Amino acid sequence: MKLGFMTACLPELSLEEIAKWAGEQGFGMLEVACWPKVFEKRRYAGTQHIEVDNLTEQEIARVKELLAQNQLEISSLGYYPNHLDPNLENRKFYHEHLKKVIRAAEELGVGIVGTFVGRDPKTNLEEALAEYGKVFPDLVKFAEDHGVKLAIENCPMLYSLDRWPGGTNLATTPAIWSRMFEAIPSDYFGLNLDPSHLIWQQIDYVKVVHDFKEKIFHVHAKDTRIDWDKLNEVGIFGFGWYIDKVAGTGDIDWNSFITALYEVGYDYVVSIEHEDRSFEKDTASKLRGILLAKQLLEPYMV
Repeated sequence: MKLGFMTACLPELSLEEIAKWAGEQGFGMLEVACWPKVFEKRRYAGTQHIEVDNLTEQEIARVKELLAQNQLEISSLGYYPNHLDPNLENRKFYHEHLKKVIRAAEELGVGIVGTFVGRDPKTNLEEALAEYGKVFPDLVKFAEDHGVKLAIENCPMLYSLDRWPGGTNLATTPAIWSRMFEAIPSDYFGLNLDPSHLIWQQIDYVKVVHDFKEKIFHVHAKDTRIDWDKLNEVGIFGFGWYIDKVAGTGDIDWNSFITALYEVGYDYVVSIEHEDRSFEKDTASKLRGILLAKQLLEPYMV
């Protein structure tokens, strides 16, 4: 396996600057953020390190040369909107941009695009699954036709009362994944598995690796710390008791998780996703957080 990181947390740096630093620090892969230029207020969204709207042959060659110079590969292109947004105008825009990202992946020789399913948080599970069944077959077919796999991240996107109880991402639990993959049984549709979203739901993130071994296309390395004092105050339906941390500094047993990945034959990327507010003072602080995660995870990489 190779260590990489998601570039979304570094909008202030160019792809050239990121690739140079990543190469110097010994990373093997980058998960490159490909949002459109339209500003998105959500934290760690809206970053664009490859502009897929105007991807010329010259730009493709430039990106490939940049990666080669720094001994890097792109593990996936990332774009994470709400594809089931109840605002149909927004939804159409998201779908069209996702297709541009898929085409860009094909042209760059990248085999995976990471994204969300999305959800209208006001719908119940059955309603959300029904809407998913209307929307995602065409998106998966488009990816399949271009030889690109869609890897769905499992973040519930549940951070405020206006998203209660469903959050804005459907793909949150093993039971839901099973129904999603049963409805769309494509070899080009799977998971960008992030254990940090499972631990606070009290889901066994090691068992998940074994149960969904055929569907794990990409892996995120982000940690979560449970603030038990806060949890005792607000309960499981409250907020602020599960905290994003640099991988290796929270409550996830990375030895068990990565061992499980090896046991099921996963041999691709472990991509550090940095969202730790303790390392957000400035660019240097964010890079230090990414590097800390690398140093803590590296002993497990062979």
